[in-house]
This record gives sequence, structure tokens and C-alpha cells, in this order.
Amino acid sequence: MKASPVVFAKAIADETRQKIMSECCCCWLSVNEIVEKIGLSQPTISHHLAILREADLVKIREEGKQTFYTLNQEHIAVCCGQIMLKFAPEEKATEAVIKVVNQ
Repeated sequence: MKASPVVFAKAIADETRQKIMSECCCCWLSVNEIVEKIGLSQPTISHHLAILREADLVKIREEGKQTFYTLNQEHIAVCCGQIMLKFAPEEKATEAVIKVVNQ
């Protein structure tokens, strides 16, 4: 899936999705665990997880009837790099991204 800076920006623009992403960073959490950590209803969390899934910002693992989520760090890095290339092409940090991508 080609990363879209616009889809990425829209997905991370919401504070609730940012909280979900922070909680899912570096670990696998079930929907119920995310609900407990964020303190919002299950339907609200599921709605935001659907948006994050569509933007490919979370990975999914199913175990029986439960679904677990973790942050898709690789895709986030690609999207951030694309934003840098689009909006800060002359920055030294962007040049470093270009070198890594071209290796």
C-alpha cells in the first residue's frame, strides 16, 4: 500500500487516535485493554481503530474472538519521510531520509 501523506495527516489529527497510537506503541493490546487505558466507550475506540486500520497505522493480530493492535511503526516512518520530502525538501534531515531511502 502506497503511503498517503494526506490520509496519514487526517488519521493522526485526532487527539483520541493519538492517545490510541501512544498506548499501542511497542506492545499488542486488545480493544478492551485500549478502552481501559483511554477511558472511552468500546464503540468509540473501535471507530477510531477503524480509521487507524484504514490508514495502515496499526497492525492487527487475531486470537480467537479477540483482536489485538500494535502501532505500525514502519508505515509511520514512511509517511513522516514523505511529508518531509513534500514540505521540507531542502532540510538536512530530509537529505538524510533521501540517502536512507536510496540505499
